[in-house]
Amino acid sequence: MITGAGSGIGRAIAHKFAANGARVCILDISEKSAAAVATEISGTNGSAWFRLCDVTDQRSVESCFSDISKHGRINILVNNAGISHIGSVETTSEEDFDRVLRVNVKGYYNCIRAVVGHMKTDGGGVILNVASVAGYAGLADRFAYSTSKGAVIAMTYSVARDYISHRIRCNCISPARVHTPLVDDYLRKNYPGREQEMYKKLAATQPIGRMGEPEEVASLALFLCSDAAAFITGTNYALDGGFMNLHG
Repeated sequence: MITGAGSGIGRAIAHKFAANGARVCILDISEKSAAAVATEISGTNGSAWFRLCDVTDQRSVESCFSDISKHGRINILVNNAGISHIGSVETTSEEDFDRVLRVNVKGYYNCIRAVVGHMKTDGGGVILNVASVAGYAGLADRFAYSTSKGAVIAMTYSVARDYISHRIRCNCISPARVHTPLVDDYLRKNYPGREQEMYKKLAATQPIGRMGEPEEVASLALFLCSDAAAFITGTNYALDGGFMNLHG
């Protein structure tokens, strides 16, 4: 199961898993986006279906996961649903702060809580959380977003420790800037007429000289959820083009 799989990184992960033989359930709050990805995968002879799911609603999540479990074992959960926000602590309203944490933190909590019981009963599984370098780097004007992603990283360690005896692995990927439709929308909204200029500036902040691609995140996700990574749990993987270690 992949949450927030209607576009960007989630879409790439769904395609990657399906291309490698997984039966993928796409969970998204947008029926149009989720259906489009499921149709794309089915058109390439992959196996996918979608379910509407608001990750912030615990009852809805539990009902959704319970229904999915009736169709077969849930081996993997990829938590990817999330929203961004720009602002310092002074410019972040209470409403915005609550909204970011409700989606980015409570949403992950709701999904993990709903799936671990099924995984325990079935003898194990893999949980993969998508976080961000914002969770452990001091980025300007990302107060709420950074707070939420830091919580996701800590959540990953806690879940990995609590369920290791149940053969449930939990890891985390923390990308730096990845070129998704959200980036393009942000540039169009905030820098009309200067999109290419600002894109180059943002890309240049990573030592490797470019943004990551969703498919690169998907490749790491596939590895971490595969048997090849059976000895890996409780780990946060930076996928950042050298952003954290290669400045200076």
